[in-house]
Amino acid sequence: MTEADLASLRSTVLGSTFALAFAFGAIAQRTRFCTMGAVADLVSFGDGTRMRQWLLAIAVAIAGAQLLAGTGRIDMAASFHTGPRLLVASYLIGGVLFGFGMVLAGGCSSRTLVRAGTGSLKSLVVFLVLGVTAYISLRGALAIVRVNVIEPAHLQLAGRQDVPALLARATGISLATLHVTIGLAVSAALAAIALASRDFRTPANLLGALAVGGIVAGVWYVSGHLGRLAEHPRTLEEAFVGTYSGRMESLTFVAPIAHTLDWLMLYSDASNVLTLGVVAVFGVALGSALAAVATGEFRWEGFSDTEDTANHIVGAMLMGFGGVTALGCTIGQGLTGVSTLALGSMISLAAIIAGAVAGLKYQQWRIDRS
Repeated sequence: MTEADLASLRSTVLGSTFALAFAFGAIAQRTRFCTMGAVADLVSFGDGTRMRQWLLAIAVAIAGAQLLAGTGRIDMAASFHTGPRLLVASYLIGGVLFGFGMVLAGGCSSRTLVRAGTGSLKSLVVFLVLGVTAYISLRGALAIVRVNVIEPAHLQLAGRQDVPALLARATGISLATLHVTIGLAVSAALAAIALASRDFRTPANLLGALAVGGIVAGVWYVSGHLGRLAEHPRTLEEAFVGTYSGRMESLTFVAPIAHTLDWLMLYSDASNVLTLGVVAVFGVALGSALAAVATGEFRWEGFSDTEDTANHIVGAMLMGFGGVTALGCTIGQGLTGVSTLALGSMISLAAIIAGAVAGLKYQQWRIDRS
């Protein structure tokens, strides 16, 4: 492969990812797809509509990712989610902090991008604070705490941590067969729960869930199949073109927000190049903005008072550190990670929900106290 071919492939990966992220932003804006909103509706009002939407999106993402793996289109071993290190403390601590923070900030990292696109200056502040905190957590002072204090509390497995790989080692059944059978079985169960309510089955709810889940699987295909090189011309090793980690990636929005700020600040540096995560950040925000303008829903929004400002800033900081520590957000772990059926992603998702519930209880306590 020549350098020109490599550049063309990189453009294809980044362009395809941008298009999928753009669709994600537009659809999330139009259908009100929101993980924090799903938890809040269920806990505060007993309304499970958006939670069903989220479950159906997870079902679609799992089905898509596992079928891609089972048919050999992608290799789940190339994802960092499925590695043999089960970072239990990181998943639990990071997940709880992220979940609590997203309640204070009025939405998770992906929702922050969607709301920023609709004119929310509050979300722009959250974006900046989250990005800086995430960067400090990746490479700065907080990285020392994360790496030296939290990450050592982990379990080292004999092999991959995703459920199909675990069962393949235990039973001797073909891994490809388990990807398909386990993936479809889990997906069908989640879909059945989501679709059990007639009130849920509206065009907007179905579109939001099917599209978001499908987009996550679509980025897996772009990154893990279209962008895969069995032998990179420079290193002669397997590579995934356009990804920050050098491994197969799909949507996630905490570390990529930090990388976006880094890219913007070092734009004139010739060695500073766009990556899949950065173009996804731009795609979601621009998709949401276009949808908001087209429907007349673009509105400037600012903070109501000092307490509102403080809540959003603290929430953004918690999301920045928590998302990096947990290796993902509600999308990065709750959809992308869970679609691999990795144990760590399931632990992170449970911790994020627990943190969100705690955050909602805290806000209710503040209201009752005042």
